[in-house]
Amino acid sequence: MRISELAQTTGLSLHRLRRYADAGLLLAERGPGNYRQFNAQAVRDARFIAMGRDIGFSLAELAELLPRYRARTLTIDEMVGHLQERMAEVDAVIAEQQALRGRLQDHVAWFEERRQRAAQKAAAPPSVFERHRRKNGP
Repeated sequence: MRISELAQTTGLSLHRLRRYADAGLLLAERGPGNYRQFNAQAVRDARFIAMGRDIGFSLAELAELLPRYRARTLTIDEMVGHLQERMAEVDAVIAEQQALRGRLQDHVAWFEERRQRAAQKAAAPPSVFERHRRKNGP
């Protein structure tokens, strides 16, 4: 099948499929007119790669898994292990982002406190010293 048929079958864009093929992840032969010709395995491979990319695996990580996926020697336990490693990476990023959010909240609170102090100062009646200064000059 040509790449347009592979795109239609998998629901993936031509751009995405070309990127996978150019990276050596999708295997194709060259047919008449030098067009890429994909076999039925390419449908499974494309879906596996797309799923992996959608959950954050790099193309390099997928390149390591793909030969065993094709050979059907990649076990469920191994895939679960890879997915758990990916979740740990996501958890680390979430923790980093939560820490950043906490620092941002602290900064907002500091500025809000400064704004509140400035508003209170502006609303407060002038001190004796300030009234004297205004009346008599600097």
